[in-house]
Amino acid sequence: MATKSRNHSKTRQSRALGVALTPKAARLLEKRPFPPGQHGRTKRKADSDYAVRLREKQRLRAQYGIREAQLRRVFEEARKQSGLTGENLVELLEQRLDALVLRAGFARSISQARQLVVHRHILVDGERVDRPSFRVKPGQLVHVHPKSEKLEPFQVAAEGGHAEVLPPVPGYLEVSLDKLEAKLVRRPKRAEVPVTCEVQLVVEYYAAR
Repeated sequence: MATKSRNHSKTRQSRALGVALTPKAARLLEKRPFPPGQHGRTKRKADSDYAVRLREKQRLRAQYGIREAQLRRVFEEARKQSGLTGENLVELLEQRLDALVLRAGFARSISQARQLVVHRHILVDGERVDRPSFRVKPGQLVHVHPKSEKLEPFQVAAEGGHAEVLPPVPGYLEVSLDKLEAKLVRRPKRAEVPVTCEVQLVVEYYAAR
């Protein structure tokens, strides 16, 4: 029952933000590309600049499934790096272990990827890591624990069972799906990262606070 409730919540959130957070939400958005509720189909008055920035920040947060404090912390780090803050922000978020588990095709959604990490099924360079926020460095190997490989979710993944609901593997990852291995070969570039977000609006949101 709890799982059904969570799925319903994710679907409503996806429609509200206009971005698919699960495969089921992606299918629903194709049929009902408007916000939930009785006024979802009606044209609303123009949002304020603040509301537009807030929604964009919420979209980014939702796609990585992280808390506000986590996003704010990574934003502060991105701001201190050279280059464009918004691009830095997405590139740093993309190096999260749960994000890379998803991109590699080991999971169908970011919430499932996070669960796989928390349940200690994922190794980085041979060491168990149970923190979804763990930042993978270029050159490190992300792989499934040998004792977990025979579990159904990983058998499905190894056979490419998630390919139809995920974007193509980005260029910063080298994936051997049959071996349930993925190497981060370099830092991701914003243009390659498959998230829907106007990152400059996120920067403006935090800059105004």
